[in-house]
Amino acid sequence: MPNSPPAHSQRHDLLDALRACWMLWMAVFHFCFDLAHIQHWVSWNFYRDPVWTIQRIFILGGFLFWAGWGQGLAIEAGQSAQRFWRRWAQIAVAAMLVSLGSAVMFPKSWISFGVLHAFVLLLPIVRWGAARCPSWVLLLLAAACAALPLLVQHPVFDTRWTNWVGLSTRKPITEDHVPLLPWAAPMLLGLVAARVAALKPLLGTAAPRALVVLGRWPLTFYLLHQPILLGALALVSMVRA
Repeated sequence: MPNSPPAHSQRHDLLDALRACWMLWMAVFHFCFDLAHIQHWVSWNFYRDPVWTIQRIFILGGFLFWAGWGQGLAIEAGQSAQRFWRRWAQIAVAAMLVSLGSAVMFPKSWISFGVLHAFVLLLPIVRWGAARCPSWVLLLLAAACAALPLLVQHPVFDTRWTNWVGLSTRKPITEDHVPLLPWAAPMLLGLVAARVAALKPLLGTAAPRALVVLGRWPLTFYLLHQPILLGALALVSMVRA
């Protein structure tokens, strides 16, 4: 998933490696999804089976947490507004491509507000809003973001144009849905983690080089891994046929 890290010379290998682990986990998850819903080779239920629904929560939560942590470190390192908006524009274009691609593959359940769309809204909020708040306020905001969808729902948030808020009365029919509530919470927690002095020495921990390098290309990996997986499965299907 996308992130807004500090300049290359100030990157943290451990954070990149952790992000890479989540990227690989996501790829395995999507490969299993493709086996079930594209090739129909297995009968796993990704919408109701806790084995898959809980994994999705941890995968998404992890990406948002690492992103919040990385953004907090970037702010401390003095990341320029120009660098931030350049990265933000890349993510926004990628989000549009995901919507268009999903509309072709899943016309009835295309992605109108998935994880990349969430990043498009959350990153500026974190950079110019949340980052100005003390940590105790961020912890309260994270708790509120997590609790509100459980306490407040209204039909006005059930449409595609409003369900991005996260207060809908029913789960929308879409292949990926990452509304601001509750998913802003892990990003806010990541921002708090970037401020914890005790965690800073850990960022210098050595990590496998392959994971470090992979973790520096989250957006590219996100955009390419599904076409590669689907292409490989299509090739296997042709050979089997």
